[in-house]
Parts: sequence; C-alpha cells; structure tokens
Amino acid sequence: MPYLVREHLFIGNISDAADILQNGSSEITHMLSVLSSASISFFTEWRSSLTIPSKEIKKVYAGGSGDGGSGSVDDLGDGSRSCLSPTKLLYSLEYAGKDLKLVRMTVPIRDMESENLLDYLDVCFDFIDRRRKEGGVLVHCFAGVSRSAAIITAYLMRTEQLSSEGLNKFIFSLEYYESTQSYCLFLSDEYEICDCHFKLTYFLFSFALFFPLSFCPCIPAGALESLRQSCESVCPNDGFLEQLKMFEEMGFKVNRGSPIYKRFRLKVLGDSYNRGEKIDSSKFGADPGLPVEVLSGVEAIPNGGDNRTPAYRCKKCRRVVALQENVVDHIPGEGETAFEWHKRKSGNRFNRSDESECSSIFVEPLRWMTAVEEGALEGKLSCAHCEARLGYFNWSGIQCSCGSWITPAFQLHKSRVDKSTV
Repeated sequence: MPYLVREHLFIGNISDAADILQNGSSEITHMLSVLSSASISFFTEWRSSLTIPSKEIKKVYAGGSGDGGSGSVDDLGDGSRSCLSPTKLLYSLEYAGKDLKLVRMTVPIRDMESENLLDYLDVCFDFIDRRRKEGGVLVHCFAGVSRSAAIITAYLMRTEQLSSEGLNKFIFSLEYYESTQSYCLFLSDEYEICDCHFKLTYFLFSFALFFPLSFCPCIPAGALESLRQSCESVCPNDGFLEQLKMFEEMGFKVNRGSPIYKRFRLKVLGDSYNRGEKIDSSKFGADPGLPVEVLSGVEAIPNGGDNRTPAYRCKKCRRVVALQENVVDHIPGEGETAFEWHKRKSGNRFNRSDESECSSIFVEPLRWMTAVEEGALEGKLSCAHCEARLGYFNWSGIQCSCGSWITPAFQLHKSRVDKSTV
C-alpha cells in the first residue's frame, strides 16, 4: 500500500503501482515511475500475468524534442550543458491503466551509485507540482526504497527548504568530533587538569552538546528524516545521497553553471569513459574559437552594458581556446579529496586563495580537442589553429601544481595561454 508523504503525494513500490494500474484508485490519478525502463512492458516482464493498456502521449529526449515535441534540457540558454547525451530519453508520458484514466510519466534511472539523478530532478519536480493540483501523485520505483525516495527527498528539500539529512547527522561527523576534542584540549591546557579529568570533561561536554541538538523540537528534521516519518524503510543509495548534498549546496536547484555541477559533469564523463563508452563531441563544450559559438555562449547585457566575458587565448596565435565558463574550479592543495563533495564551512571554498598559485587551469572537454574525441586515454592538447602545445589531458587524472588531483583532467598551462576578453 502506498504511503502518504504530503497532501496528494505518495511513495510506493512496483507492486503498489501495478495494483493501481490494474484496478484504479480513488486517491491516485497520476504516477511517476522511476525505473530502468520507460516501457509499460516492464510490468509484464516483472509479472507475466499482468496486461496493462497504455497510450503514448510523448517522449522527450535530452538533446531535443521527441514525439509530441518539447524543449531540450541541453539547451539551457547560458552555454551550460547537462550530463545527458542528446539521444538519451529524458522522460516519456502516457495514459495508462484501467480505462486509460491515469497519466503516467517515466524517467529511466537505474538504482546504481554512479547513476545521474540531478539531471532528471527538474522534470520530476514539474510533473509532481502540476499533477498534485489535479489529484494524487504516486512516485514509485521497484522496491520503493532508493530511487523514488531520492526524488521525493529532493522535492521536499526544494519545496520546504530542508537539508538533505538534517542536523542530527552532523553530531556524529568527524568535524564535530574534532572541534569538541580541540575545545576540551584547550580546557586541559588552560586549567592544567589531569588526563582523567580531561576524559570526563570531554565525555560530559560531548553529551551536553549532543542532547539538546538531538532532541530539541525547535530544530527541523532533514528531508530524508521527514520522509522516514511516513515510510521508515526508505534509503537512497550512497551515490544519490551525494547528489542530494550537491543539490543542497547549489541552493536547492540544479545550477549547471556552478563549480559543483561542472565537477559532477566531468565525473559522469569519466565514469562513461571508464565503462568503455564512446565519448563523442556532442558531450563536449562548444569551441569558443568559432565566432558563432562564442556569441551564443555569452549572455547579452541589457541597456548597452559591457557584455565581454573572460577568455583564454593561445599565446602564439591568439586563438580563443576557452571561456571562463569552461573552467572547472578545484580546491587547492587537497589531493584526491579535492574532488569529493564538502560542506562549505565559510565563504566560497572554490574561490579561496592559496599560498601556491596553480600553474594550470582545468577545463571541460571542448570540441577543438580532436585528440580527446579520438578516444585516447591521454595525450597532448594542441591549438586548433597553429598546433602549438597548450597542455595535456588524461582520463585517469592529472595532479595540479597545488597538489589537487583532478579526474578526468583537461589541462591548459598558464604559460601557454593569455587571459583576455571576448
């Protein structure tokens, strides 16, 4: 039986969905299926005795409109791109079930840690928002535990401005442990207390802080904790949880221009390469050296304002090889951990200065990088006009001079390029 999460919003599994499709429901009029296949035949493959009628409304692909027509998720108007291939099905919409009265949308997502969840959130939010005004919406996956839970958790995060997992999780974090221990060590040094007294102080101090934060009713639960109050078995996989944290860090939206998303997009491309998939140029950024593409990637500023954008040019021939929006920022000097998600303590970690300035910039793969499109694991990056060497690429990663390990890496040496504007 589906669980009620909010008014007109339910979560369930494939059995709940099949029952509603066969027998109808007085409460649920719309269904969001989050399954590995968008076809209604998935239900028949799951249980051969099932025959569910359906009538297609439309299919929409990431790179453009499909049957029935719709806009492209890849055409974002600001030069930014999603991780999805243009030929990837974004969602399908159909009438289904008894008397074809139910409207069903399907997004093809597998329950895998490496699966891209972020790029499907906006279409899921739009469907849930609009259809809740018309009736009840069931969000389901196969088990009703991971994929559907991740979608609803993100929806609650956005609509109610909730953290992904709430403050209670922070209590057990290493960061909290170290801060508490440091304070107790300060007390020990300041007042010259003995070791046994320090241990007792640390224990009491830790418990005193834990107790009010854990049980104070004034502190709101996180979105996932709130969902578990309706369905205690929900548990998104670790990859989805990481993406929910990114979603929170981006301000409860999928901001494809943010450093967080750009790093995520590179990681998705790297995972695709490691699985042996061909990385064609449709997944690359536009070549900023082509005038038409330069102009399309720059937002016009009204009232005759200055619409110039920072760019990097080949030092030898002055060809534009990258725009600032193509640069993927990293956290200086943190090695491999620099490309893991971190909650920002204060300020913008991506823009903080470091004692040793990076000698290179790292960018997304661009369409002038023919050596990358040819499928090599690593190689030189040469100017498309004068063939001067500009840098290096390696799908397995490159270490920056600051110490950070960037994976995959498309590196331009600052000594080979000049910064200007276009």
